[in-house]
Amino acid sequence: MTKYHTGTAGWSYKDWVPAFYPKAQSGNFDWLMYYANYFNCVEVNATYYAYLSPKIAEGWVRKTEDCSDFLFTIKLHQDFTHKKDFDTQKITAVKYVLNTLSKAERFGGLLIQFPYSYTSNPVTVQYISRLAEIFGEYNKIVEVRHASWNKPDILEGFKKLDLTFCTIDQPQFDNTIPFILHEINGKMYIRMHGRNVEAWKNSMSNFNAKQTYEEQSGRYNYLYSPGELVEIEQKIKKMLDTVKDIYIIFNNHPGGNAVCNAFELMYRLLEKQMSIPANTLLAFPRLKVCAENNNEVLF
Repeated sequence: MTKYHTGTAGWSYKDWVPAFYPKAQSGNFDWLMYYANYFNCVEVNATYYAYLSPKIAEGWVRKTEDCSDFLFTIKLHQDFTHKKDFDTQKITAVKYVLNTLSKAERFGGLLIQFPYSYTSNPVTVQYISRLAEIFGEYNKIVEVRHASWNKPDILEGFKKLDLTFCTIDQPQFDNTIPFILHEINGKMYIRMHGRNVEAWKNSMSNFNAKQTYEEQSGRYNYLYSPGELVEIEQKIKKMLDTVKDIYIIFNNHPGGNAVCNAFELMYRLLEKQMSIPANTLLAFPRLKVCAENNNEVLF
């Protein structure tokens, strides 16, 4: 049986209130605990920007202790993927968090994400091999966004290094890598960025400029249509004979769109209704067909 790990890129978004998180929250209300009641995976973005204390990861473990199959995937710090400036101390800091989660059986994988400008050539391939060696004991996923990586020899190299080749869905233009599902050693990792072409182009052209949160998030402001999700569902189901673990992460987070689409795709893949918050059903009425509690919500 294929195991689906479905969730979103991050969980701490103020604009998810009230589309996902309720507007009325008690003093001890915790967003992660609430999130883990509905999804079995989350991708951590904070680790890309900062080296977190193991105590933070220990807190995540405590908050999800009642969710037996919940997993965290961790985005590698930008020092390794964008700045390429790291040392033994930084490696140790990353591993502290990974080991904390691994010990508690809460670790899903390490996402090694490179920018669109990172093209395939002998130097960049060798650098990825170096990171694969440094983090050899962990499940690793590599996300590259340029079409130059979409070659059979690259996939074969990833297989030898036991690196999962991340499939990404993003607007298609210039030399962006196409949406092609890649299974390597029984594993698949899919990131859904949305298809907001104009906002994506604007964001790339202003990559080095200072941007507000809204400007940075604009390219992810996209809600997949039911038809687009059917297309993705069908592609995934064609791979089930060889895939044991599939991670599906929605990164189209503005306004809670990622939550809506994650529920919809889970419903289609698992072919059963699920528990969905009443406030989310009100924000996204089309989810009613996916919800086991739909009779509780009046439209």
